[in-house]
Amino acid sequence: MNTAAERRAELGSFLRARRAHLDPTAVGLPPAGPRRRGGLRREEVATLSGVSATWYTWLEQGRDIQPSRQVLDALARTLRLTTTEHAYVLSLAGYTPLPSAAEPVDQVAPGHVRRLLDALAGFPAYAIAPDWTITGWNTAYTALYPNVATVAPPERNLLWLVFTDPYVRDLLPDWETTSRRFLAEFRAEAGPRLGDLARSAVIQRLLQTSKPFRDAWQDHHIEGFASRLRVFHHPAQGVLRYEHHRLAPADHPDLHVVIYTPAAPTDTEIPPGDTPG
Repeated sequence: MNTAAERRAELGSFLRARRAHLDPTAVGLPPAGPRRRGGLRREEVATLSGVSATWYTWLEQGRDIQPSRQVLDALARTLRLTTTEHAYVLSLAGYTPLPSAAEPVDQVAPGHVRRLLDALAGFPAYAIAPDWTITGWNTAYTALYPNVATVAPPERNLLWLVFTDPYVRDLLPDWETTSRRFLAEFRAEAGPRLGDLARSAVIQRLLQTSKPFRDAWQDHHIEGFASRLRVFHHPAQGVLRYEHHRLAPADHPDLHVVIYTPAAPTDTEIPPGDTPG
């Protein structure tokens, strides 16, 4: 759909389809009788959503009108749209989806993500939730950072470990720069949810217990993630060089899978402004 007219036509067709498939009893109306086809009438959708029947008819017809976000949200509630359907409607009207509401963080990654991590044999890999809780890892990551398997679950958070675990500080050759970069990436990803995440227990504990974290937090530095060279000083294996990559499963876009792939000995190029670690 390359034109506004095409997007309006698709929006109207989608709303008609959802209206036709919605059981009237789902919105508190009497069940469809013998004289009525299934689904809701346009007038009923309009009344339940707080708009005029004429205006809603025009919307379904794909006319050149611009619905407000509040109206589209009301229609999504009336038509009992799923989160994905709601986001689709907003996108057709030119709006970005609302940030998802804060939800409790799962301590364990979904099974298919854990199986993906295990399949990356030989490549250290782990999964982190939106608040950077580490929710899964593979054997190769345990070899790189053994404490991930033994730390208490409430403390199995990447920010907490980077700023409080001496093992991590020794593992990273440029810890001062790297720790601040991690925090800058966290803030950039948190976006509209930063207020909720900032009130989380791990952030509050870090503000109380770690001066480097407190100083970095007050800097309000923002930096987007970029794949890059990482260098580790492993106590048993010596200097390890990896390329740092991150992916997001399509069905869990807030869950990030971090993968370290071996970097060639001659691969010394680092993106401008980056530092090892």
